[in-house]
Formats: sequence, C-alpha cells, structure tokens
Amino acid sequence: MAVALLFLGVVSVGAAAILIRLADAHPLTTSWSRLWVGAVVLVVVAIIRRRPFPRGPDLGRAIVAGILLAAHFALWIASLSATTVAASVVLVCLQPVFVVVIARVALRAPTSARVLFGTAIALAGAVAIALDHGGGGPVTSSSTGNALALGGAVAIAVYVLVLRGQQADVLATSAVITATAALAILPVALLADAPLTPQDARQGGWLLLLAIGPQVIGHTALNAALRRLPASVVSGSILGEPVIAAALAALFLGERIGPQTLVGGVITLVGVLVLVRAQPSASGS
Repeated sequence: MAVALLFLGVVSVGAAAILIRLADAHPLTTSWSRLWVGAVVLVVVAIIRRRPFPRGPDLGRAIVAGILLAAHFALWIASLSATTVAASVVLVCLQPVFVVVIARVALRAPTSARVLFGTAIALAGAVAIALDHGGGGPVTSSSTGNALALGGAVAIAVYVLVLRGQQADVLATSAVITATAALAILPVALLADAPLTPQDARQGGWLLLLAIGPQVIGHTALNAALRRLPASVVSGSILGEPVIAAALAALFLGERIGPQTLVGGVITLVGVLVLVRAQPSASGS
C-alpha cells in the first residue's frame, strides 16, 4: 500500500508541469487556481476531522511558510513559459541542495563530507543546464526561465527550513499554509491584472485537474507514504519527477531535450540522490 501511494504521488506531481503548459494560463492565474482549490479541500477536511489548527509561534511559522509556498509556485510556474519542462523541473528539484547551503551559511549547521560532495555534483549539473540554450520544440531553454526555476527552488528550500521541527497537526498546518499561500497570491494577481477565472472551459478543465491531481492527490499521497516509508526512500523517489515530466513533455508537447540539458540533468539528479541519501531530512517537507 505504501509503495502504491508513493507511485501515485510521484506520477501525479510529475504531471504538474505538463498540465500547466496545457492550461496555457497566466502563471499567477495558474498559481491562484491551484492554491485556492487545495486550500478549500484541506480546510474542509481539517474541520470535518476536528484537527487542531496551529497557534502562537506555530501559526506564525505556518503563515511565513504559506508566503514562501506562494513565491515558489509563482516563480516555478512562470519558468515553464520561458524554459523547457526538463530544465525547469530539474532545477526546481535542487531544493535539497539549497536547504543544505542555506542551513550551513545562515544557521551554521554542521555538514558532512558526503553532503558537500552531493551538493557539488548537483550544482555542477545545474550550471550545465543553466548555460544550455538549445533544445527543441515550442520552448527552448533560456537564462530567464532557468533563473525563475532556481528562484522557486530557493523559496521552497527556505519553506522547508521554516517548518523544521514544527509540532502542530500536519493536516491543519497544511490547510493554514495553503490558504495563506492563496491569499498571498491574490493581491499580486490583481496588481498584475491576471485573470482569476479560466478563460474558457478547456483551460478550466486543465486547471482543475492540476489542483486535484498534483496539489491534492499527489502531495497527500506523498505525505501518507512518508509516514510508512523512510524519508530517504521518499526523497529519492521524488527524483523521478523530472524523468516523468520530460517524458510527458516529449510525448504531448513535442519538446526534445538538448544534449547539454540531458547530461546536466543526469548529473544534477545523481548529486541530489547522493545528498538525500546522506542527509534524508534535507528534503523533508
């Protein structure tokens, strides 16, 4: 059962980038749609199950995490319109690397030689991807898109560090975080004059599928699997997300992976795998 949940979670999350491209909506419209639907589902379930909502310092941390989650989605989703799916998803998967770097620099956390080795490998692969402007299909790799994806990775890394050691109920905390993220995205979307509703039924269908699939089903399945399987197994399996995303992009979007991005992606994923094996908590969210 745990393996089935893990498989469901990885496949669902891996399909997110393709659904975002197929929806072809403004990045802030996509972020808002994904977050408010997820927030409604989580808040309703938390209330029905009578879960205690966080208070005091835990509430403050949940609110900060929500703002960071909003930034993550806004940056990463925007990157998908400016770079290839493969480059975007691989670069955003550098989250564990940034967790280690930020924890070491800002928190002076101890770091083993193996963690540093994995970090160096992953960063080398990321540099190769960031410098690649090749590829094929409707969208090619670009410095702007790659930078946005890296910004999304940094935002979610800080999110992980903010939530480390959180003792409040997981479901209720997730509800507060997602609701906060939706509220944080709303004024930004309004200022940018981004539509808050789908432009047509086709776009609405893809956005709904994105919210229900990757956001609600995918993340819930991964959280459930994390309770039954070691964190290192779950973290390592999530590295299958770029593979799934790239395969789906080639199949449905006609997007080919450039040789440099392919090699850089493999190097990056090897480095992140070394990292999560050496320090499982680095990617736990």
